[in-house]
Amino acid sequence: MSDAQDGGITVTEIAPMGQPIDVSPDTIAAFIGRALRGPLNAPTLINNFAGFRRRFGGHWHRSSLGPAVKQFFEHGGRELYIVRVANNVRGAMICLPAKGGVMVLRALEPGSTENIRAAIDYDGIDDEDEQHFNLTVQRVAPDSGLVADQEIYRRLHCVEGESSFMGDALLSSSLVRVETPLPGGRPMATMGSGFQFGPPYIGRAQRGSDGSALSDYDLIGSAAKGTGLFSLNQIEHFDILYMPPPGRHMDLGPTAMLAAELYCRKRGAMLIMDPPGSWTSAQDAVASIRDSGYSSPNILAYYPRMRSRQDEESASHAAGGAIAGLLCKLDRTEGPWQDLDQYGLGFKRTLEPATVVTFDNARLLVKEGLNVIAGNTGGRATLCGSVTLGRGIQMDRKFTSLTVRRLCLMITNAIERSTRWAVFESDAAQVTETIQAQVHAYMCYLADAGAFLDEHFLVQCDAGLQSHSINPDRGITVLLTFHPLGADEPVSLTLHQTASGCRVATTAFAPVMAECA
Repeated sequence: MSDAQDGGITVTEIAPMGQPIDVSPDTIAAFIGRALRGPLNAPTLINNFAGFRRRFGGHWHRSSLGPAVKQFFEHGGRELYIVRVANNVRGAMICLPAKGGVMVLRALEPGSTENIRAAIDYDGIDDEDEQHFNLTVQRVAPDSGLVADQEIYRRLHCVEGESSFMGDALLSSSLVRVETPLPGGRPMATMGSGFQFGPPYIGRAQRGSDGSALSDYDLIGSAAKGTGLFSLNQIEHFDILYMPPPGRHMDLGPTAMLAAELYCRKRGAMLIMDPPGSWTSAQDAVASIRDSGYSSPNILAYYPRMRSRQDEESASHAAGGAIAGLLCKLDRTEGPWQDLDQYGLGFKRTLEPATVVTFDNARLLVKEGLNVIAGNTGGRATLCGSVTLGRGIQMDRKFTSLTVRRLCLMITNAIERSTRWAVFESDAAQVTETIQAQVHAYMCYLADAGAFLDEHFLVQCDAGLQSHSINPDRGITVLLTFHPLGADEPVSLTLHQTASGCRVATTAFAPVMAECA
């Protein structure tokens, strides 16, 4: 299934009826932050750090996004969405001489390193025609000087209202837009000495700007405009969200953290929370987390920060990117029902905890919902504790376990994505039978893989399809009961899938599973 956006309209392709539930999907992470260049508010999938460097500019001293991305891939991550956000930025500007003025092109992607150029020619246009022209726009890589992207537009018209009007044609461009006021006539051909084999290019007349440091509101963005955090509405799903510190000496603010937690709760994802720089001891961490009031089973928090093993005097830094990578590696090799504290899932040997945590302090931190970076498994530090920040939630106390919470999210997300088709079907009996078989086969796979404490689980489906019309209450209900590996008691979940979305809730009293398979 995929989502595509165009002019505010979202088109969703739904998996065919009866298609098996994907039993081994890749865990996908999403990072939001400031970058040197690249598209704004547009989730871009990358598969390695070279891709990030090519599209977003790599490391930049004004942002911690680059180091976080590098940590992610170094620690086993494979698929990562990058959302670039900015504050008060401006795109580079090209000025093309024209009859009656100047045609101004503004770079669509802002930033000081966005190097664009343009050329005008009249090839294939009659000499008597003084309205049409051809435009070539190029993006030049700032490090190599090679052409990275090119767009060619033939027979553009300089008069607004014409079918090939340049302003309308460039609305499809990923490089530039035309700015007003428009010139009185078409732009002049960019010809000069020394260009015998093609039109010369006019470079930027004004560099773009990189803007100011990010605020919480830049990261959150607007739900109506689909910016910032809400840019992720453009992708079907993600499993882990991380917002690196907005600056080298800045922490993520509480407003952005709370908004991100609410969004992750809605999307069924885990949020990674870095320890603030002010946490210089375990006691500071415990006191601060108690005062903050944070309590969510969808938050993975940790302490302490990390530093380079080669330079003990180096400043500590956040390790959220590395943790996201380790979670992706864990899911791929062992499954989310396993702990991260095991051989082969440690941090790089070049990293060590910035603060040594004693055993007693580690127990206290874990009790408060903070995982601890400590230990020495094969010479590497590991993430110990396996807890969420869901402390104090009486109804869902079982979700204080990170493995239980992540397993439940994996199951409910997989079933939700695979059963969306059901709300458009009218045959309730067939829907019930099909979904029952789909979900049962999926749960059997998980049981065989060792995700449950025993082989007993329960799947019940009720397709309450009462009419052929589509309304918010028309849908299906799936009840699941199983005993996650490492949990003290079984978990019972109810999924209610409707045309308006899927609601997931825990059930207080699980059905007896003695005779269930």
